Amino acid sequence: MTKKLYKRMALTMVLVMSAMALAACGDPTATPVPATTAAATTAAAATTAAAAATTAAAAATTAAAATTAAAATTAATTAAAATTAAAATTAAAATTAAAAGAALPKVSGKLTVWHAYGSGGSAEGKALDEALKLFKADNPDAQLTVLDVPFDQLFNKFKLDAASGSGPDLFIAPNDSLGDLVRAKLLLNVDDKLKGKLENVLQVAVDGSKVDGKLYLVPESLKAVAMYYNKSKVANPPKTTDEMLAAQKAGAKFGFQESGYHNYGFWQAFGGKLFDDTGKCIADQAGFTEALTFLKDMKGAGAQYFSDGDKFAQAFQTGTLDAVVEGPWKKDDFQKALGDKLGVASVPAGSKGPAGPMTGVDGWHINANTKNADGAVNFALYMTSAKVEQIFIDKASHIPADKTLKVADPLTQAFATAVATGFPRPQAAELTAYWDNFGNAIAAVVEKGTDPKTEVANACSAMNKANKK
Repeated sequence: MTKKLYKRMALTMVLVMSAMALAACGDPTATPVPATTAAATTAAAATTAAAAATTAAAAATTAAAATTAAAATTAATTAAAATTAAAATTAAAATTAAAAGAALPKVSGKLTVWHAYGSGGSAEGKALDEALKLFKADNPDAQLTVLDVPFDQLFNKFKLDAASGSGPDLFIAPNDSLGDLVRAKLLLNVDDKLKGKLENVLQVAVDGSKVDGKLYLVPESLKAVAMYYNKSKVANPPKTTDEMLAAQKAGAKFGFQESGYHNYGFWQAFGGKLFDDTGKCIADQAGFTEALTFLKDMKGAGAQYFSDGDKFAQAFQTGTLDAVVEGPWKKDDFQKALGDKLGVASVPAGSKGPAGPMTGVDGWHINANTKNADGAVNFALYMTSAKVEQIFIDKASHIPADKTLKVADPLTQAFATAVATGFPRPQAAELTAYWDNFGNAIAAVVEKGTDPKTEVANACSAMNKANKK
């Protein structure tokens, strides 16, 4: 490069840089350079500018190369990540699909299904309709005949039909008569068919589905009593029986039914046990006397007791009572009456630990006469699957047997918490002699003020006599 050309380039660079500097400052008018320093400044600037131009060019080249390399690397990394993510997603989807397929095998053939949801209110009926639509879409080869049987006729109708060799392939109902049906040899043992398929089910639900250690029920949901309370009157629901008694003495109004079912949870709370392993009543050995003494003390402090369930419920709905022990089947009625003021808490714990309310299991009973045993069990597993059970949770307030499912409604969730410490409904034949004997004992203590220890001893003796123990 010639000196003349070099100078021209340098001067041009100075002018360009000066214009850029002025533009950056936002001033369109150039600032004059003093005449005495202009030449020297121009020469120095020319030299500096030339060097700067050379450096800038080199830097630009390097930057361009670096940017290109980085972009290429980033693109490659992104492509690799996308490929990996896509592969992972595909693999996960395949695994999920495979698991779902294994958990919910296809059902084919004819099945006759009974339920009593029509007699239990429209919410369960609507939930069932939605569930059956899903089932039929997923199992087009299944031929279903679905019959709604009034609940008060369900068990007797099944007994008569099944005893004659007919009846439905399966029906859903509480485990109230599970032991009786098994002892009559009318239900299918499903131990082998349910192996490895109840891992997500609460233990209380599994235990409540057994008779003599064997499974005869596909568990769907749970029922047990809890404590309803009026939030405007009971700010902090009692967690223990001592707190409950103190609240009653301080002016709260608690109500109870004179029922061996509704008060069953207090037996465990005070360390009681109804049967030994042979079915003999041992209630007189511990816990029951203390529990009855508590109920008597509550009556002495002003608590109200009812033998009529309708009057009991009405007293809470109209504000005569502030808190009551009752089941989830009354939630809708109570919620209509109290609205947002309605709360639910567990039955208070006693001196020996959490209350153990008698917990029933609603589940699918499989007829021993079924000609499609695999189809019946697989139908039951489908109807207790997560996607179906969520429908019954959301639309019918079912308390799920599946411990992995979410319950959004706080009142239903409170019941779910309560049943976690529940006592599985006994399936022993000896339970039949419990109801009247201990119901009468409770009534005698709270209405007549009789001695709790004597009443427990008499009730337990009467049970053992009836059961020939």
